[in-house]
Amino acid sequence: MKILITGAAGFIGSNLTEALLERGHTVVGLDNLSQGFLLNLKNVQNHRRFRFVEGDIRDEKLVLRLTRGCDVVVHLAAFKIPRYSDAMDTLLINSHGTLSVLKAAAHYGAKVVAASTSDVYGKNPKVPFSEDSDLVIGRPEVKRWSYAISKMFEEQLLFAYHERHGLNVVALRFFGGYGPNQHLTWWGGPQSVFINAAIDDEDIPLHGDGMQTRSFTYISDHVDGIVACIEKSEANNQVFNIGNTREITIKELALLIWGLVRGGEPKLKLTPYETFGKYEDVMRRVPDISKARRLLNFNPKVDLEEGLKTTIRWQIGRRRALGMPTPDLTLRFEDRAE
Repeated sequence: MKILITGAAGFIGSNLTEALLERGHTVVGLDNLSQGFLLNLKNVQNHRRFRFVEGDIRDEKLVLRLTRGCDVVVHLAAFKIPRYSDAMDTLLINSHGTLSVLKAAAHYGAKVVAASTSDVYGKNPKVPFSEDSDLVIGRPEVKRWSYAISKMFEEQLLFAYHERHGLNVVALRFFGGYGPNQHLTWWGGPQSVFINAAIDDEDIPLHGDGMQTRSFTYISDHVDGIVACIEKSEANNQVFNIGNTREITIKELALLIWGLVRGGEPKLKLTPYETFGKYEDVMRRVPDISKARRLLNFNPKVDLEEGLKTTIRWQIGRRRALGMPTPDLTLRFEDRAE
C-alpha cells in the first residue's frame, strides 16, 4: 500500500515509517519539524519507497496533494498537553489538522488511522479503561484538558466522516509510549526527563507526590498495533486501546530508571501541581486491551525493564549526537553482566 504519515519525523511516526517500509509499503512522510527531527528518519531518508515533505497539517492544499494515490493516512501529528503555555495551539492545531486530513481522505477514499490518547478517559476512576468507558473531563479553566478535548473532538469527527462519507476510520488510544526517537523533554513523557536526570546525576522532578500511576508501552508494541489497524479490515470503524497493562507509579518509574542508570537511591524533587497554575492530574491510567487482542491479535511483547534498558542506551547516544554534555557511564544493568 501507499501510506501517508502525518508527524512522520516524530517519535511514533519515525518508528512506524521504518516498520512499514520493512513490510514493503510505500510511505510519504509529512512533518513541520516543530517537535519532530529529521535525525529520527536518518535510517530511511534515502529509501526508494520513502519521501519526506516538510509542511503543516493545517495546509489543506498540501495535505490533499499528498493524499492523492494513498490507500491509508496515518494521522499522528498533534500538539500535546500545555504545561507552560496556553491551550490555543493544542485546540486549533489538533482540530484543524484532523479536519484537513479527513477532507483529503474523503476526497480520495483513503482509510484514516488516527492517534487519539488515553487522556480522553480523564478523571474516570473506574480502571482498567475499556473502549466503552465514560470519558470524564475536568473544568474548562484547567488547560490540561484541552488536549483530551481536542482528541475527543477528533474521534467524533472521524466517525462523523464515516457516517456521512462512508470513510473507513480507526481511532487509537495510546498509553504511555517510550523508546528510541522519543522527545527528550516532557513532550516525550516522564521517562525521557527521568533518564536525562539520572544521566546528569540531577534531581528527578515528580509532579505532585509521584503516586499517580501510568502504563508504559514500548514503541515497537505501539507500532505493532498501528500496523494491524492499517492492514486488517477488522479494525475499520473501531476505537482501540493500544498499550501495556502493567501499572506503575511515577515514583516507582523514577526509582527504576535511576537504578538502571546509576544504582542506589535517587534524588527526588517534588513539584507541586500549582506550578502549572490550575491543574488536575489523572491518578490512575490502565488500559483494558481485550478488544485489541480479539480483533487485532495485539499483545504487548516488551516488558518495562527491557524496554527501558534499550531506551537508556539510545538516549545516551542521541544526547551525544546532539552535542549535549553526556558523562561516560557504566550503566548498572551492563555492570551486572547480563
